[in-house]
Amino acid sequence: MKYHLTYSLLFLILLVAACNTKKKTDESIRQAETLFPKGEELNSKNFTGTVWLYMMGARDSTLHARFGNVTFAPKASTNWHSHPGGQILFITEGKGYYQAKGQPARLLHKGDVVEIPRNVVHWHGAAPDSEFAHIAISLNADEGGAVWLGPVTDEEYDSSIMQ
Repeated sequence: MKYHLTYSLLFLILLVAACNTKKKTDESIRQAETLFPKGEELNSKNFTGTVWLYMMGARDSTLHARFGNVTFAPKASTNWHSHPGGQILFITEGKGYYQAKGQPARLLHKGDVVEIPRNVVHWHGAAPDSEFAHIAISLNADEGGAVWLGPVTDEEYDSSIMQ
């Protein structure tokens, strides 16, 4: 009986270990599938919800551009803002939206590209049911950083995603 109990416990321990290994493997695969790190969680009044930023490239570059990976939790977004030098977004993960002021919102998926002309007031962020990530490139950064305006209201967000 004691011999049988020992083998039963050993089997149970191996089963639990195998389950834990599977979980770690799934997490490792998910991290390997992500193109760029999430970076640090932002604590900024210019965003609604949880947003992470991983800045890339040299800050003193002669390219006159700044770029980083921005990851939004579901329903998180930027405030309304513009860029004096324009901006390009390369969508790398999930589902989200881009909307220029006065225009219908555009649904975005992995692989989409958004070219935002100079000084166009806009917002971008995640769909309610999906994380969303993009590489944001601020062009002609020597002309100034983002000009931040007010938050996207719940009514603006909800009406934008219903279009």
